[in-house]
Amino acid sequence: MHKLSVVIITKNEEKHIADALLSAVFADEVVVLDSGSKDTTCKIAEKTGAKVYQEEWRGFGAQKNRAVELASNDWVFVLDADERITSELQYEIEQILKSPDAEGYFIPRINYFWGKAIKTCGLYPDYTIRLFNRSKGRFTEVAVHEAVQIGGKVGYIKSPMIHLAYENISQFIEKQNRYSTLHAKGVNRLKALFNPSWTFFRLFVLKRGFLDGWDGFIISRLYAQYTFWKYVK
Repeated sequence: MHKLSVVIITKNEEKHIADALLSAVFADEVVVLDSGSKDTTCKIAEKTGAKVYQEEWRGFGAQKNRAVELASNDWVFVLDADERITSELQYEIEQILKSPDAEGYFIPRINYFWGKAIKTCGLYPDYTIRLFNRSKGRFTEVAVHEAVQIGGKVGYIKSPMIHLAYENISQFIEKQNRYSTLHAKGVNRLKALFNPSWTFFRLFVLKRGFLDGWDGFIISRLYAQYTFWKYVK
């Protein structure tokens, strides 16, 4: 069975890190790469036995690549502090590592918005590659929405992990405003006029956000606002 390293990048994550680490306790190694936390994030991680490193922030993709480099094992699972590996996902990972049939694996995520699991609005299965052989995979080094690129076969895992996306609407607005700056497309008045309406229609109607009622409406509306910001910044 191949050994596994779980890697996590952090900054001021004392509220989330303990549960993230607890969900990764089955791994042979846990690596935490911190970028200047002022709270107790590093102390909490050290108490759990994680290997903790502190280095300057490079950007999301570059920071995760560095964390992967610090791992001792070729097979890694990249976990965010606000994500959790479920027991079902753990079991499936362990079975795969006995005899991997791919170089990387897409993991489905269940996104929680203010305490509610949202499976509409195109937010599920929300596949992302997190389990991979680091000799065959690497994160794209972009400002935001980094993703793993695999040089080889890619498989899919059925069991989801949990993503505690947003605790409240204010946090959602603040984060999307920041991301829209990082992902700004440049001023485009035509797209700023029409694309937000399409985003709302796609998420609320085509992606069945209406099934989540008021929550689906808010999420669709705020993602439409994010689309608007991208084209006016």
